This record gives sequence, C-alpha cells and structure tokens, in this order.
Amino acid sequence: MTVRRVVPNVRSEAVEESREFYGLLGFEEVMNHGWIVTLASPSTPLAQVSVMTEDLTAPVVPDMSVEVEDVDAAYEAVRASGAEIVHPLQDEEWGVRRFFVRDPNGKVVNVLGHR
Repeated sequence: MTVRRVVPNVRSEAVEESREFYGLLGFEEVMNHGWIVTLASPSTPLAQVSVMTEDLTAPVVPDMSVEVEDVDAAYEAVRASGAEIVHPLQDEEWGVRRFFVRDPNGKVVNVLGHR
C-alpha cells in the first residue's frame, strides 16, 4: 500500500479565522469548496491541513484524510479486516474516490484517491 499524503481535518465553524490563523504559520489556500478549505505549505506542498464546517456527502467530519495510490485495494483490505466502514466507497463530484473507516481508537479516517 502506497500512502501519498496524510492531512489532518479540523472541524471549524470559523473557517475564515482558521485560514488566517494557519496563514500566520505559513500555510496558503490551495483548495476551497466552501465547506472545506485546504491549506498547504508553499515550500513543502504535501504539508497540509484542511478546515471543514461539515462533509458534503458523508455523515461525519473525518479526523484525518489519507490519500493512497489504490483506494480500491485499501477498501478491500480494510473491509476484510472487519473494521467499521463509516461511509461507503464512492466517487465524489470533486474528483476523488473515497470511503471512511473508524480506526481502533474511534477516529474516522477518510481514505481517498484522486481520479
């Protein structure tokens, strides 16, 4: 399994204030869908944080996102392990294929791949 990046997801009702705060640390906006804003380091683009008010199509805001090379293989491995799938594998309109799974500590992980 190849991991491309890991991004913490911060639930916030103050997205603009959060964007300004993380800007103080050197992050710049790289994606904004209204309900989620992703900020990245200009010098290290894979160093990212996402600020979310909600998740557009899922029942919960995930605690973190893990981008993998093969999301279908990851889904099969996780499903075979018996882990709780919180949100089923599906293609999203913004260009990712993803699912949510609960880790042993109760944290929700958004596992995704770009299409």
